[in-house]
Amino acid sequence: MGERLITIGTGFLTTVLLARYLGPEQFGILSYAISLTAIFASAGHMGLAGLVVREVVKFPATKLETLGTSLLLKAAGMAAGFILIAGYALIFENSSSLEFWILLVVSSAVLFQPFDVIDYWFQAQVQAKHTAIARSCATLLSAALKVALVATGAGLMYFAFAHMIQAALGAVFLIVLYRYATRHSILEWKASLTRAGELLKQGWIIYLGSIFAVIYIKIDQVMLKWLVGAEEVGVYSVAAQLSEAWYFVPTAIVASFFPKLIELHAANNKLFNDRLQQIFDFLFILALAVSIAVSLIAQPLISAFFGDSYIEAAPILSIHIWAGIFIFMRALFSRWILIENALMFSLITQGLGALANILLNLLLIPKYGGEGAAVATLLSYSIASYGALFFHKKTRPIFYMMTKSILSPLRYPLAYARRK
Repeated sequence: MGERLITIGTGFLTTVLLARYLGPEQFGILSYAISLTAIFASAGHMGLAGLVVREVVKFPATKLETLGTSLLLKAAGMAAGFILIAGYALIFENSSSLEFWILLVVSSAVLFQPFDVIDYWFQAQVQAKHTAIARSCATLLSAALKVALVATGAGLMYFAFAHMIQAALGAVFLIVLYRYATRHSILEWKASLTRAGELLKQGWIIYLGSIFAVIYIKIDQVMLKWLVGAEEVGVYSVAAQLSEAWYFVPTAIVASFFPKLIELHAANNKLFNDRLQQIFDFLFILALAVSIAVSLIAQPLISAFFGDSYIEAAPILSIHIWAGIFIFMRALFSRWILIENALMFSLITQGLGALANILLNLLLIPKYGGEGAAVATLLSYSIASYGALFFHKKTRPIFYMMTKSILSPLRYPLAYARRK
């Protein structure tokens, strides 16, 4: 939580500084490169995060092989992602253009992401503080570098390098802290093709689901660049970052309830469902309160932090923030999927969300620009995380729970009135 707060707080302040310094067009180019990199970097996720943690905990005797194989898989995936981005840049961007070189520099950050496997080790040992320290230090140093670049009047390319340097620092700090905590080196890890096959066989559903999830979260900024231009991306990015800054909240809340929900699922199914409903209600009401508050202050908020150059982000923010309602409830649905061992629903719903977002963006962006992209985001999130659940008997009870939660501003006053 501490690391997330540092990341969000520092990230917000540096975003304000960079957005004001670079202006909508150049900030849009940088945001476009970061979003596109996130999409292609999903090729290297491999669905390994929770799987590797589980395998290290359950089978400590083979931990070095599991970690080494995971590092190899992620390295291969991230290398493939980088090659795909380079190919994309060669095809769709002029090799002499600024966008081309910004894409190459920003995307080089993915080559350091395989070292996130060290984080899986720390999670398995319940030592997440080491990862938090590594990432916090990388974030703070990167922020200091960006401030220095602004102070010296640096060009856009230098900020692309700053993004890459942050990823490199994060990897270096993880390697150093692993050595400090274990008195061992990652060079002692081993890789096995047999083990690679076993991990991929277990994680492929999560892998594809994570790819779809990244697509439908990031594709809007990429499609805005294609269909409108870099300046619109810069304006939209400001709104999206303010809206998405809240998304860590439901994850943290649900994580605190997760162990108890596992116990209740095994011991008392009725009480388990009652608790699910209560948590859905709480998440919806919290998201509703945030959405209303941000919608009311969107214009003065944008004006105060980002200036009049980004004032068009205010209506975008007023729409985009409402997608948080479905993101908040999705956090609990994702844990339900794990408890019920129903991973296929994650793949199906994320895939449906990605498809819906692409089609809606194609329909709405040419006419409405950033506001159209925000509507597409809101509708695709509602389809993937709510509407799609109605169409299968196993997820239909969750759909009804979410519906009850959406009606909770009426349910609770009526229930109170009846008791009176």
